[in-house]
Amino acid sequence: MTKDNYTFASEFILLSFTNREDLQVTFFLLFLVIYVVTLIGNLGVIILIRINSCLHTPMYFFLSHLSLLDICYSSTILPQTLLNFLVEKKVISFVGCATQLFSFATCATAECYVLAAMAYDRYMAICNPLLYSVVMSRRFCVGMLAGAYLAGVISSTIHTVSIFRLPFCRSKRINHFFCDGPPLLALSCSDTHVNEAMVSAVVGFNVLSTTVFILVSYLSVLSTVLQMRSVAGWHKAFSTCASHLVSIALYYGSSLFMYLRPGSRRSLEHGEVVSMLYSVAVPMLNPLIYSLRNTDMKNAMRKAKGRVLSSLSAHRSWSAERRGLPFRGKEG
Repeated sequence: MTKDNYTFASEFILLSFTNREDLQVTFFLLFLVIYVVTLIGNLGVIILIRINSCLHTPMYFFLSHLSLLDICYSSTILPQTLLNFLVEKKVISFVGCATQLFSFATCATAECYVLAAMAYDRYMAICNPLLYSVVMSRRFCVGMLAGAYLAGVISSTIHTVSIFRLPFCRSKRINHFFCDGPPLLALSCSDTHVNEAMVSAVVGFNVLSTTVFILVSYLSVLSTVLQMRSVAGWHKAFSTCASHLVSIALYYGSSLFMYLRPGSRRSLEHGEVVSMLYSVAVPMLNPLIYSLRNTDMKNAMRKAKGRVLSSLSAHRSWSAERRGLPFRGKEG
């Protein structure tokens, strides 16, 4: 096809999970619940870490930003997805699509590096406890976090430019529920081998480099734990690392499958399911993963619950006094 026949795509059509109208409301309600749970869970983690001085440590500093990233890239995808379940014409503008891809790629890449920073934090805490407070200073942690966000911006810029500089002269129907790289590359009518290689190289570097860093960190942690003679020490070390490892396995496993696989139509269809895992399910599950098996978080939640109940009791007492009624507390 000659260059003269290339057409500029002013908008794209996002294909939802199903075209059956009787299931649109069901999917809308399902994804709405997922989005609300994601927002409440991750905002809860951020607020809990903010108000509890016991959680003002490097590990929870990184965890609060992990929750922030989960909120950001869920909000990049799910509002548009929810809207598409309610409208007949499921379109997104060219600029809107590029913005969605850039925002999502920034958050997803930054999350890889934040997870790596959390692994390094566990390595220092367990393998070098005497140097922990010196090395993991506030300045060092902020620097690591700034590096994570910078890597996200650089990676997503390369990712977005390499895809949206292509001509889209085939169907404008994106075989996906949001603007992701592989489905967009499939729409181009020009040779995409160089662009695919560039996207795979950038994603591969980010994912594989942080994966190796995390594996080395946790192999060092495992080696140190195995040298411990105390069963209590084993339990404490594994309990603090278990939630992080579960989150890493879910996020990295699905990301690697999505981007480092053949780009056939069949794999694109499977990719939609895998994309749901790392872009929708993982952000919803992370607050549960990091809260249910984390003693510090559970203690902080109990304290927060006690403060809320105490405040409600004080408010009821004040309201009763204003009305001139006796306050009975929990009785009657």
